[in-house]
Amino acid sequence: VCWMLFRAVMLFDEKINKVPATIVHGAAIEIIWTSIPALILLIVAIPSFALLYSMDEIIDPIITLKVIGSQWYWSYEYSDNLEFSDEPLIFDSYMVQEDDLAIGQFRLLEVDNRVIVPTNSHIRVLITASDVLHSWA
Repeated sequence: VCWMLFRAVMLFDEKINKVPATIVHGAAIEIIWTSIPALILLIVAIPSFALLYSMDEIIDPIITLKVIGSQWYWSYEYSDNLEFSDEPLIFDSYMVQEDDLAIGQFRLLEVDNRVIVPTNSHIRVLITASDVLHSWA
């Protein structure tokens, strides 16, 4: 890019070259600067698609957690506990007010009902919103 910029400045500089070059149309250079970036993108795309395909492993999760965001609270639904009960486990989680925070708790991050998920296992988290989608931390 720098070489082409320098070359264009030199070819079309009035002080250095009194008679400018008459480059109007260059089919060869247009084919080259169109095909080389396309080939580079193709070379990058092939391993990227292979990696993307291999990362999309279908693993059967042990728990599916549905998270529904509302404007001032979150609703959680464990839908995989139907073997223990006839209905899914559903509960709401509200922020703890600043006046009720204990020492060491985080403002705007503490909730009254925390969601519990198992560690070192695969879970599926489905996140949706009932009105506006807020950040889920």
